Amino acid sequence: FSLDFTNIGMNYTDVVTTGFQTVTGSYNISAKYCKPEGNNSANPVVQVLTHGIGFDKSYWDLSYNNYNYSYIDVAVAAGYHTVSIDRFGIGNSSHADPLNIVQAPAEVSALYEITSMLRNGTFPQVSQKFGKVVHVGHSFGSLQSYLLTALYPGSSDGVALTGFSMNATWLAQTLADWNLHLARLNQPLRFGDQSVSRTKTNTAWLGQSVISIFQSALSAVGIDLSSSDIWQEIATTEVGDIINGWNATVAPVAQNLPTGYLTWSDLTSNIFAFLYPGYFDVGAAVYAESTKQPVTLGEVFTLGNGAPATSPLTGPALVLTGRQDTIYCGGDCLATGGAAASIPAGVGAAFPNASNFEAYIHPNTGHGINFHYNATGAYNVIQNFFASNGLQSS
Repeated sequence: FSLDFTNIGMNYTDVVTTGFQTVTGSYNISAKYCKPEGNNSANPVVQVLTHGIGFDKSYWDLSYNNYNYSYIDVAVAAGYHTVSIDRFGIGNSSHADPLNIVQAPAEVSALYEITSMLRNGTFPQVSQKFGKVVHVGHSFGSLQSYLLTALYPGSSDGVALTGFSMNATWLAQTLADWNLHLARLNQPLRFGDQSVSRTKTNTAWLGQSVISIFQSALSAVGIDLSSSDIWQEIATTEVGDIINGWNATVAPVAQNLPTGYLTWSDLTSNIFAFLYPGYFDVGAAVYAESTKQPVTLGEVFTLGNGAPATSPLTGPALVLTGRQDTIYCGGDCLATGGAAASIPAGVGAAFPNASNFEAYIHPNTGHGINFHYNATGAYNVIQNFFASNGLQSS
């Protein structure tokens, strides 16, 4: 698959696409709603948060380091309500055929339904209507937020697209780096078909046994390392993925995903694609790898395929991308050769009717913005952008 998809001599998406069909069905979307303490606003604004590939809704509320990386905490403190979702087919949301159903159009349709429920007051366990709904995305979630504004005019009052540009030059490089594995084989204790009891038994046994074996071997040559030190080394390899669950971050129930669900190989692939060395906590990277989510074949085939060139959005649009983003900027978002202020600035052409467009390049940051030391700085840029454009709870 990866060789064909990245082949410069063919458009593999066109090769495998045989036609179009309308898909209907009822699916569950896992969501988390948060609101400011007191909730006294007469005209609240809600942010709908859509994660990118490799993550779930916890991307917006990272528990690592006592929630110091939480986007939701910053947004709520600024007076916003938030709804973060697991995209259709991912995390705790309903899973489906990973080739023919879990594709970008279906996920955007789910995003539209969620937005509509927030506007008309039918969102479960939220007893109010929202007159203003803005959308914040990351990477593939940014693409979906853009598609929402393009395919469902009037659905959004403003967008903040993070980890994003309209330049797909480095998609092949990204897939090559990922060295894609079947998710159920890469992390079988999370994505395979283990029962809950067997998962707990196997993860404990594997983790303890591997640690003990390494400790004994190293001790024999005069090297004494703690179990945590050894785990840090193992966690960088595919062995760490296979036994993932020995630490406390593993999903409690194996998902038994079909073979069309894929994931990158290990922590080093994760770091190359998502993080900028020297500006992230290694522990946070290990956490990201242990909690990663898969991508479907259908999602890869619909990464921008057939996306409208422009959106009729009349509200404000922000693009915020880390300067060292490898996926959308090839490692330097300012390397334009003088053709533009930045690579993400090119997104402005897609919003000809926006009341305001800004492209902000966040320093010392890779693609996975929320896992970097200066993540909260990016969060504040987003809150200030919405507020300065009249999209603030009152």
